[in-house]
Amino acid sequence: MDKKEIFLEESIVDGLSQDLGMVERPLSEKVFAVFGWILISIILLALSRLVWFQVFLGTNYQSRALANAGQETILKAPRGIIYDRNGNILVSNQPNFNVALNLSELLKNRNSLDDILNQINNAAPFDIALVKQEIASIDLETQAYLPIIQDVPLSEVIALKKLNLQSVVIENSYKRQYLEGPIFSHIVGYTGLVNQTDLNQNKDLNLNDEIGKSGIELEYNKYLTGTNGVEISYKDARGNLLENKTLNNPIGGDSVNLTLDAGLQDYFYKAMQDQLASLGRVAGAGIVMDPQTGEILSMVSLPSFDNNNLTGQIFVDKNKPTFNRVISGLYSPGSTIKPLVSFGILEDNIINPLKKILSIGYIEVPNPYYPDKPSKFLDWRPQGWVDLYSALARSSNVYFYEVVGGFTDKSPDAKFGGGSQIGLGVDRLIDYWKKFEINLPTGIDLPGESAGILANPQEREKETGNPWRLGDTYNVAIGQGDLRITPIELLRYICSIADKGKMPVPYLANDIVDAQGNIVYKNTPHFDIISAKDPNHFNEIEQGMLDGVTKDYGTSHTLSDVPMKIAAKTGSAQIQNNQKTNAFFVGYNIPSESQISADATQINTDKNISGNPSFDPQVSAPKQIAVLVMIEDAKEGSLNAVPVAKKVFQWYYDNRIVKK
Repeated sequence: MDKKEIFLEESIVDGLSQDLGMVERPLSEKVFAVFGWILISIILLALSRLVWFQVFLGTNYQSRALANAGQETILKAPRGIIYDRNGNILVSNQPNFNVALNLSELLKNRNSLDDILNQINNAAPFDIALVKQEIASIDLETQAYLPIIQDVPLSEVIALKKLNLQSVVIENSYKRQYLEGPIFSHIVGYTGLVNQTDLNQNKDLNLNDEIGKSGIELEYNKYLTGTNGVEISYKDARGNLLENKTLNNPIGGDSVNLTLDAGLQDYFYKAMQDQLASLGRVAGAGIVMDPQTGEILSMVSLPSFDNNNLTGQIFVDKNKPTFNRVISGLYSPGSTIKPLVSFGILEDNIINPLKKILSIGYIEVPNPYYPDKPSKFLDWRPQGWVDLYSALARSSNVYFYEVVGGFTDKSPDAKFGGGSQIGLGVDRLIDYWKKFEINLPTGIDLPGESAGILANPQEREKETGNPWRLGDTYNVAIGQGDLRITPIELLRYICSIADKGKMPVPYLANDIVDAQGNIVYKNTPHFDIISAKDPNHFNEIEQGMLDGVTKDYGTSHTLSDVPMKIAAKTGSAQIQNNQKTNAFFVGYNIPSESQISADATQINTDKNISGNPSFDPQVSAPKQIAVLVMIEDAKEGSLNAVPVAKKVFQWYYDNRIVKK
């Protein structure tokens, strides 16, 4: 008989299970699934942290490791060069020295911090208190170096090197050099070290990075910024140099070619400056644009500032020298809005352009509250009988009061001409303002552009409790009252008159080229099309603007001896309760058929000349230009703006059309 094998452990467990009523059950698949998901989650978390440290923080930790292993020197990459349309350098780079602190070395012994900073300060003065504050707030996990002094003179560099401080890093760098700073500063802008706001917006930046802060420098910063190189100086424990190793060489930024004409900009700026000085005024703006492309040839904003010598004072100056009045200033346009109003009344068939309206220097509107005290709305002088053309040429206010707001002459003697005139109405006027997009930014490639502010009768009545009256409509009909636009918006709409409904998007950068000569960015003309029921309406408006120059009663008649066919409109806008007047001029030349034909022939000839392979019709001088001049707080209204415009047209004719 076989002996039965006895397992003591099973006997004990079976006995316990019987005594305790226990039942042995296998673990469910759900338990294994939960544990499986927990394990997968832990693995994914670990992988994500690994990717975070390797990919996103890898550069920072590499910099920290290199700073600990040896002295890391940043090889600064030069920013890209900025040129005008003819290849003239507007912004270049000048080699200089910057001083930074190696934080790993500096903070090895915090007790010696004050002593080291004082030694540095004795050799090259800087703000010790500010630097100590930055050191206390800096994130040492992501920042290995702290810049403390820029553009250090050679004598101070020599003194610093004699200190032989391991924590001091002297960088070979570049300083932006701006051609004739104040003349171009509102266009090209300036650069500066990054601040905390910049760091918060872009985690790839470091405190010692220099970026564009305004103008073209800011707008195209990503192209202008080069890629820095890195050099490591390995040393032994005693500080003796073992090896210099370049990890990567710096790569310069891309070059930007502007549409700007440096010669025209220089002349326009000085002409505006002289006119303001003769009037005892300080502020104004000027623009020259090619209406057929939108290229900006000149942009002047006064007062200006020197971007080669930035000081804290210019940012608190009451005259706002850093404020670009061309793209950010909001002004009542005065009578320069009348060509747009003319388009509206022609499109809506409000009046035949040949019908005449009498201006005796004012019109009166009955006052329902005080019948013996009618409201009087002034013309700037008696104009007599005027039709659309002479109303534009003379800049008659009464004409535009009536065709926009409407008018009925109920006087017994018919002193205002008798009869009635229906008006376009403020709501339809606002529709036409919007059609020409003067309530929107133009889209120019500069930061900080403002958008126009249009009248809104319903909104104003809601805010003030005062109803919108006929007089309010009269005011906005002539560019006063509740209407504010920027000079660039104003000239853009005028360009649509010049090009018969094609309204260009203005731009300053023609193209951007890398170090190998490849075009990495190219601007091309873009237009918003102003559709018209009758395209001839643009010609009707242009005729009135031409009469403003050719007729002896025209407000721009002093331009009649310029050897160009010019259409123009002037404007005076009262501000501060009629205590001050801003003067405006807008206009453009109309090339003759012979000029256009000669230009085309010359381009074809030049393209076939073997000795002129560099000729590029893209940078040739445009045959047509549109000009705006604005003078703040002018003494004699629009008369103060016309002389500057005349000089600009004459200079352009002499130097760019005749001497192309």
